[in-house]
Amino acid sequence: MAQIILDNKTRDVPDGESIKKIAEDLGVAFACENGVCGVCMIEILEGKENLAELTQEEKDLGMDEDRRLACQCRIKGGCVKIRY
Repeated sequence: MAQIILDNKTRDVPDGESIKKIAEDLGVAFACENGVCGVCMIEILEGKENLAELTQEEKDLGMDEDRRLACQCRIKGGCVKIRY
């Protein structure tokens, strides 16, 4: 079981869950889901080692381990603290 912290709200989620889905459940709405526009960029404050590797779409938009696309990023396990 993984855990996401966003704006001091904590959510337990299954390993492998989409960050976008979790953020939406916590009240953040995103317009895009394809990894082409960058509007769902999130900042990883803690736990970047608990995320899946950057996707090609993230690399193409210049993301790095500290800045990810919520629509592309998945949590592997552990705890990740993000800011939108």
